[in-house]
Amino acid sequence: MKVFRVTGEINKPKLKTSFAKEVIVDKPAHAVEKVYAEIGSKHRVKRFHIKILNVEEVSPEEIENPILKKIVTGE
Repeated sequence: MKVFRVTGEINKPKLKTSFAKEVIVDKPAHAVEKVYAEIGSKHRVKRFHIKILNVEEVSPEEIENPILKKIVTGE
């Protein structure tokens, strides 16, 4: 399993905001799908309102989410 950081924007008529989300998955395509599912669920945003700008693999030292860091490094 790898950690990916997905960055993008939510463009709704009354809500315009950017986001960066880290997820643990196997492939970049799976990371995009997981972000679509999580943001859509939490913020009630349709997929066509979410614009993915970048998907990058993150090394264990660069992980910002403390929970994911603990899972990956085992500390």
